[in-house]
Amino acid sequence: MCLGIPGQIIAVTDPARLMGMAEVSGVRREVSLACIATGPLEDLVGQWALIHVGFAMALIDEDEAAKTLEALRGLGEAQETLAAMAEGAAALEGRA
Repeated sequence: MCLGIPGQIIAVTDPARLMGMAEVSGVRREVSLACIATGPLEDLVGQWALIHVGFAMALIDEDEAAKTLEALRGLGEAQETLAAMAEGAAALEGRA
């Protein structure tokens, strides 16, 4: 099953590669903005998107993001995914 988790785009990290930083429940991860880049990348900062395997797949509104995160928490699926993302982030920091 594919799972897209709402995340907020908090920065553009590499405009040439269409990359940005997304935050999902306190966990930050660099993601591709290519699927949602329809104008200036800076306009995406602050927006919410569905994040799946390193890609921002679609823009969603803040209310939809909050409702989706709450539903996922209730199902327990988000916790497993967030834990895996945190482990990945910790591993990357250890290599730096």
